[in-house]
Amino acid sequence: MMEDANDELFKVDKLAHTDGLIKAELFINPNSAIFKGHFPGQPIVPGACMLQIAKEVIESALGQSLTIQKAGNLKFIGMIDPLVTSSVQLEIAYKFVEDEVSFTGKLSDGDRVCFKLQARSVAIKTI
Repeated sequence: MMEDANDELFKVDKLAHTDGLIKAELFINPNSAIFKGHFPGQPIVPGACMLQIAKEVIESALGQSLTIQKAGNLKFIGMIDPLVTSSVQLEIAYKFVEDEVSFTGKLSDGDRVCFKLQARSVAIKTI
């Protein structure tokens, strides 16, 4: 997802991690190459990238590489235009169940929820 330091889709500005809860402030890079194709002149963060952002943040907070086994409930509620919205908030609640991590989360622009997810993943290794 992140080609080089200047082309990253997002950057974590703040991260708070307490037992079972991750909250992050993210900067969306309007100059990312992703927006050259999605869409020229009217950039929008792709839905698959919203899921990837959540996955990368939870991996970083937990210090584990994860493989999403099941994403049972994904809701793409609002578009994120990086020219209008450069900062978004991610909130993820998680729990460990045997060798899996079950989590729910949302990506928001202030009071406006843009994406909700519910997923289950398997921890691969400590990173």
